[in-house]
Amino acid sequence: MVVGAVLMLLRVPAAAQDMPRVRRTIQDLTAPAMHGRGYVRQGDKLAAAYLRRRFRGLGLQPLAPGYAQSFPLDVNTFPGTMLLRLDNQPLRPGYDFIAEPTSGGGQVSGIPVPFDTLVFTDTTARRQWLGENPRPQILVVRQREIQRLRQLAPTDSLRRHLEAVAAVITLVPRKLTASLADHQARQLQLQVVAERWPAQLRQVRASVTARLAARYQTQNVVGYVPGRIQPDSFLVVTAHYDHLGQMGKSTYFPGANDNASGTALLLELAAHYARPGNRPAYSIVFIAFGAEEAGLVGSRYFVEHPLIPLVRIRFLVNLDLLGTGSEGLTAVNGRELPQEFQLLQRLTQARPAALSLAARGRAANSDHFPFSERGVPAFFLYTRGGISAYHDVHDRAETLPLTAFANIFSLLLDFLAMLGARPTP
Repeated sequence: MVVGAVLMLLRVPAAAQDMPRVRRTIQDLTAPAMHGRGYVRQGDKLAAAYLRRRFRGLGLQPLAPGYAQSFPLDVNTFPGTMLLRLDNQPLRPGYDFIAEPTSGGGQVSGIPVPFDTLVFTDTTARRQWLGENPRPQILVVRQREIQRLRQLAPTDSLRRHLEAVAAVITLVPRKLTASLADHQARQLQLQVVAERWPAQLRQVRASVTARLAARYQTQNVVGYVPGRIQPDSFLVVTAHYDHLGQMGKSTYFPGANDNASGTALLLELAAHYARPGNRPAYSIVFIAFGAEEAGLVGSRYFVEHPLIPLVRIRFLVNLDLLGTGSEGLTAVNGRELPQEFQLLQRLTQARPAALSLAARGRAANSDHFPFSERGVPAFFLYTRGGISAYHDVHDRAETLPLTAFANIFSLLLDFLAMLGARPTP
């Protein structure tokens, strides 16, 4: 029966994909004026206002006043000075160094003290190093060492020593990877690309402005298309629109793949279903989540304060990291939902353009997870291959290949149509 339905679907011409419009959407969301869609200069609110305008222009019905479901979060931000000088050489924020997500603010200067790895295994070396460096202003630690230090018991002398210094600089071997935190440390904490750190160094000067935004108000953006036959049953398409924001006065994280790509696909699907001739049998809800990068805050808030009954959701598809695809597409929860994954796989194999599909198990790595935890059947789809930029300043619109974007759009139209054709249990 499934195979026959697949063949019937494939006889219908695929909906045309407006790739120039997709590119414009991604460029809009990653523009400097969006400030990285984070919490410096209200980048999240600018992005949400953009999405509300798009939802309204498509004719989606709001599920909350003005399409916005507001909620609070605590988030550490870096809205001002972001300076690091090695001797007299300034480093570039975002490219040569970044602030750790929990970094406090302040100014520090002095001679950097390298951490001695012997202190982990040699008690004599530990006593000697602690004695020679009773309270260094600036401690320099390699990435693998800082991880070991932070795993020590809070009462350990090395752990207490680490937390007492004014600044900790972690040397990372390859790329800088930024993230967010809901709290702030007392000390200044920076990551520096190891190859930018000179072998001989006399003086380090650092200055960082950090502000913990407590109970910051952000929002999900929610709209829907009413179903023709069963408007009280729902298919749900989600994507997070937020990103990491700005670090300092001019450095921002564009977030093209993560997740302007998924947001653009959500808008394309919304545009399709909003046309009168494409109204689905079930209602279809489109949720652009805020604060995913801060720890799935927006999606957790939605499941705790649902705008539709969670038990009436037939299936949820979460779209994240969809800007590549040269190595295929992965469905998180594919192993947990074998019947739906088999359907998606058959649809994939029947397509004229090849697309490798892989299944993963449960993972708390995107906005599908709070729904899965409440028993809502859900896939999280992401593409593989292509660019390696992730949580850094290099995740830009102009380098995003969108290799499989049109193919995935068409695949999801077929998949959602098949889900909508299944009888109500």
